Amino acid sequence: MDTLWTYITDHREQLVTDSYLHVSAVVQSVLIAAIVSIVIGALVYRSPLGSAVSTATASIILTIPSFALLGILIPVLGLGVPPTITALVLYALLPILRNTIVGLSAVDPAVTDAARGVGMNRLRVLAAIELPLAWPAILAGMRISTQLIMGILAIAAYAKGPGLGNLIFSGLSRLGTPTAVPQALTGTVLIIALALLLDALLVLAGRLTTPGGIRD
Repeated sequence: MDTLWTYITDHREQLVTDSYLHVSAVVQSVLIAAIVSIVIGALVYRSPLGSAVSTATASIILTIPSFALLGILIPVLGLGVPPTITALVLYALLPILRNTIVGLSAVDPAVTDAARGVGMNRLRVLAAIELPLAWPAILAGMRISTQLIMGILAIAAYAKGPGLGNLIFSGLSRLGTPTAVPQALTGTVLIIALALLLDALLVLAGRLTTPGGIRD
């Protein structure tokens, strides 16, 4: 424990920087994935075939091992941030897309019919009625995706991606040295702590952004 604490105090600036880069990459990826998923979900949720195809495609992407996906992306996008963010967005799609489709499909048709009856067009019904009602489900998908890609990002150190994975890889590559285990352990613990923090923030965001009638 003394060695672990010494490592943390001696490298606190690097730990703060790597933690910020890790969280930043995850947040950006989830936001991009949410936008893509909501757009696709809004286009296909009324079509059983479209919903099945889009969900199946996202499911197939999720089954690709992260090392393999990065290996495919590196020749095209190079090393660093581009392949990392692209891989994270692809992995984050399925939970958000599936929940978007489920949430929109669960909206009571009587509600949308009433909105159309008072003169609201299709786009306005979607933006003002359907998406707010589906928001809790969409946010639940975003929470799942956030937890999922927090760990996957650590593997992106293989592609020289940002974040705490570099600490883990560096520590594991130097096993036998005094700081190897503290370095890998610190990176692992920080990823877990940041994942819990982001989840708590998303829960808070849900409380603040979900209409009171739905929340209660």
